[in-house]
Amino acid sequence: MSREPAQPKPLRLWPGVLIVVVQLLLAYVPRQFAAGSMAMFFGMMGSLLGGTLLVWIWWLFFSRARWSDRLGGLALMIVAYAAAVALSHPSARMALMIPGVPWLCAAFVLSLFAGQRWVTVVAVLVATLGWTLVQTDGVTGNFGSDYSWRWSTTAEERFLASEASAVPDVKIVEEVEPTSAWPGFRGAARDSVVHGTSIGTDWSTDPPRELWRRPVGPGWSSFAMVENRICTLEQRGEDEAVVCYDAATGEPVWLYAYPARFWEAMGGLGPRSTPTYHEGRLFTLGATGILNCLDAVTGELQWTRDIGKDAEAPVPPWAFSSSPLIVDDLVIVHAAGAADGRSVVAYDLDSGEPRWFGQADGPSYSSPHLATLDGVRQVVQITQQAIFGLAPESGELLWRHDWPTDAGGDRVVQPAIVDGGSALLVGTSFGLGTRKVAVSHDGSGGWTTDEAWTSRGLKPYYNDLVVHEGTAYGFDGNILSAIDLATGERHWKGGRYGNGQVVLLADQDLLLVVSEKGELALVRASAGGYEEVARMQAIEGKTWNHPIVVDGVVYLRNAEEMAAYRLP
Repeated sequence: MSREPAQPKPLRLWPGVLIVVVQLLLAYVPRQFAAGSMAMFFGMMGSLLGGTLLVWIWWLFFSRARWSDRLGGLALMIVAYAAAVALSHPSARMALMIPGVPWLCAAFVLSLFAGQRWVTVVAVLVATLGWTLVQTDGVTGNFGSDYSWRWSTTAEERFLASEASAVPDVKIVEEVEPTSAWPGFRGAARDSVVHGTSIGTDWSTDPPRELWRRPVGPGWSSFAMVENRICTLEQRGEDEAVVCYDAATGEPVWLYAYPARFWEAMGGLGPRSTPTYHEGRLFTLGATGILNCLDAVTGELQWTRDIGKDAEAPVPPWAFSSSPLIVDDLVIVHAAGAADGRSVVAYDLDSGEPRWFGQADGPSYSSPHLATLDGVRQVVQITQQAIFGLAPESGELLWRHDWPTDAGGDRVVQPAIVDGGSALLVGTSFGLGTRKVAVSHDGSGGWTTDEAWTSRGLKPYYNDLVVHEGTAYGFDGNILSAIDLATGERHWKGGRYGNGQVVLLADQDLLLVVSEKGELALVRASAGGYEEVARMQAIEGKTWNHPIVVDGVVYLRNAEEMAAYRLP
């Protein structure tokens, strides 16, 4: 009698299905509910690396497939993914990893239910090569991507093809003696606090009135306001440009451009820092490290430096982002990642020659901050490793408070000076939170720093906080939050505005919030609870830039457009 051949056992698919379900949940859920946290980071990394490894282990050792199919399936995924990386648009390669890899694993596992090899081949090719059809404009605050078809025109291309990008006539018909209403990043004190402005809060019957709107070149710069002009940094093709606009009309007044272009997949295109105005001159730092001193009236170049060369610092992964700080006759910037002892650089205001190099080592996207702590004026610089106080005259290190973020992200936000100058707040994302550091000295040069408290109730990423009447207000991930200055305990958390920015209208106890989607909102600056008073759509597109408020007008921009609104 002939013997019947043994029938192969059916594929064991349920472990693979379970793995890819968990893999997709890890890729999406933490970043929706815990943006900027370690849970989000570990979720994405677990999905990308751990989930993929488990799929491979299941397929190779526990799937019951023929060994030829096991090896062939693994090779198919690897080759298809490598081809997609080679053929994809550079901006889409981040998306190819997350969520691309988890969806590749899911497509492979689910295709096995069809029992046909050709179905698996098609599913894997669609899950990988499909990414070659799209491009992205960076990521959102919760690490989602802004997708568009690869062949569609980008916002930058549309801007460069429009009349809005035309170089203005730089002839000044009537020169003015400029004065500053908002000298630079987050205002004169770099704290985003506005006094002397009172507005109406019933926007349903009397909303903010749009004064003008116009396209703008890419970048995350804010404004410096000089007399009746607003100045900002933009990317214009292969050039970086400092552009000065008429504040009343939005029309360009002058433009100074120079060869420099910066792009990276997460933040996208363009400069990050904000111009600084001082006594008739405008100081700007571009994404690749070009520091310029310009005449504020005409835009004519007075001197220029490359801080990367001066400090022996490579361009950081997310660009040089330091907004220049003026202290006496010095302009001070942070060259993140520079050689030891050279990361803070002070230049002569008139000549541009380096005057001193100060030690505040480690990567950072925070700007130098002038503060008076325990009666002593100093420059505070935050890095990923520590918080530093430097003597403004010499760059001498006064004190250092270690708080490394090796397991988390880079620090971006500005310190907030509290308790009459005896302490400061330092905000940090990825689960570390906000720390209050008490700073004191003994009068003979000795300094001490003490951790007053560390709170996980406020964990800002690149979204600065404001302080008002004993409470700090800011973004805990992508949700507005308030914590007590005395204890660090959270008063409230509420209101989803994405990764937006906030300005304090101190006279009315109001927060003016600009959401990541370009909305304007009013929120009570009260420890008693979250209360949104009004909200409206102001500009279109992803908005990370800081707004400014001058004489009852709010000026805001993003990487695509800018606008001015008269507040009621």
